Amino acid sequence: MSEISTKPYMLRAIYEWCTDSGYTPYLAVKVDRATTVPMEYVKNGEIVLNISFGATSGLKMDNDAIRFHARFGGVSREIFVPVNNVIAIYASENGQGMAFEAMLGMADAEPEEEPEDSAPTLSLAPAPSPAPAAESAPSGTPDDDGTPPKKGGRPTLTRIK
Repeated sequence: MSEISTKPYMLRAIYEWCTDSGYTPYLAVKVDRATTVPMEYVKNGEIVLNISFGATSGLKMDNDAIRFHARFGGVSREIFVPVNNVIAIYASENGQGMAFEAMLGMADAEPEEEPEDSAPTLSLAPAPSPAPAAESAPSGTPDDDGTPPKKGGRPTLTRIK
């Protein structure tokens, strides 16, 4: 019998902690063919989603996927994110949360084991409000040139061991 992943349980726990503390929970997601998200908001293969009660409708966090409806540009969209694609969940107000390894295409694979005392920590810049990607945006990635993000810029994840 394969071991059940702790990831969906941790996602639900951090979500509950955020809402109980009055924080806004955000999900950072690695986008692939298995995800259903508005592609115009995807940058560098990732999207950050506000999953607070006020921003979602019908939020359901199962062991295999996260589903909800949310408005993007005033239009209601159905969102589907496999748990394996979640790379972080955190409070937008203080960046506290947890980061994960994306395990794309590994729905039934077991995660690599890490020593118990090396829980991943998360360091994030403040999360911006989602905005549509400009069609004429340059092909370069200004956030990936080694300079720290500007205040109000795109959040960055740093895994600290």
